[in-house]
Amino acid sequence: MMTKYMLKIAFILVMATITTHAQNLEPDHQTTDSLYIEEFQNTQKPIKVLHAEPLYIDLIRDLGARKGEKEWNVGFGITDKNNYDEYLTLIEYEWAPIDRLGLEVELPFTFYPSNKNATTPGSQLNGLKLAAQYSFFVSEKLQTSMAFGYIHEFELTDFNLYGDGKLFTGNIYNPFFVIAKRWGNNFHTLLYTGPAIEHHFDYNTTSTSWQINSNFHYMIPGTKNFIGLELNKEITQKDFDMTLRPQMRVGVTENLLVGIVTGIPISRENERFSTFLRLIYEPKH
Repeated sequence: MMTKYMLKIAFILVMATITTHAQNLEPDHQTTDSLYIEEFQNTQKPIKVLHAEPLYIDLIRDLGARKGEKEWNVGFGITDKNNYDEYLTLIEYEWAPIDRLGLEVELPFTFYPSNKNATTPGSQLNGLKLAAQYSFFVSEKLQTSMAFGYIHEFELTDFNLYGDGKLFTGNIYNPFFVIAKRWGNNFHTLLYTGPAIEHHFDYNTTSTSWQINSNFHYMIPGTKNFIGLELNKEITQKDFDMTLRPQMRVGVTENLLVGIVTGIPISRENERFSTFLRLIYEPKH
C-alpha cells in the first residue's frame, strides 16, 4: 500500500516538474542548459563537471568536489521482505576538506516494528560508516570524471542485545571505483563498482560480494531535477541479485532537494517492492 502511494506521489511530482519547466524555459533549450552548466562548472575553480548522482547508492561527495562543499542527507525507506517489513532510516554528513576529496559519516538504522516472527531480525543501528572519495580525473572536454574511494563500516549488535555481549559484531571493508560521463547537456551515465568484504567477529570468517551499480539519468533542462534508473547488482559466489530503482529528484528550494526511489527486484526470493525517500540539504559555502 505504501509503495502505491509513493509511486503516485513520484508520478505527480515528475509531471509537475516537467510541465513547469516546459512552460518557463526559453525556446532555445540548448542556450539555457549551456548557461546553467557554465555557472555550475566554471564560476569557481578547480574545474568540475556536472553529473547526476544516484539516489539509493549515492556518492561520498560530488565528483570533482571543491573545498568547503558540504551536504546533509536524511533517508527513509520501506522494504517488503516477504515475511516481514523492514524500515530503514539514515543520517549522512558529507564535506570536502580540500579540492577533489570528499568525506562522509553515516548512521544507518533498520527497524522491524510489525509482523514479528522467528525469522524477523532485531532492530538496530546497523553500524558506523566512515568513507572517503578522491576524484583523480576530471575532464571538461570529455565531460567525464573518475574517482576511487573506501567505505569502512563498524557493524553493531541489535538494540535488545546491548549490554549482553559484544557491541561491535564485525567490519565491512568496501573499496570502490566510480566513473561518470555526461552525454551532451542532459543525459548522464555513471558506474559505481567494488567488493564488499564482511569480517564476522563471532567465527572470525569473511565473506565477499561484488557490487556493480550502473545508472542512467535525464536531467531536466536548466535545473538540478532529474528522472532516471539505478540498477543495483550484487554478485556472490553462489548468487546474483539485481534491483531496478526508477527514481527522480526535485529541487524544493535552492539548497533543498527531494529524491524518490522505487525498488523492483528481478527475483523476489528475498524481498519484494520497496520505496526510499532522500532529503538533501546543501548549505551555501
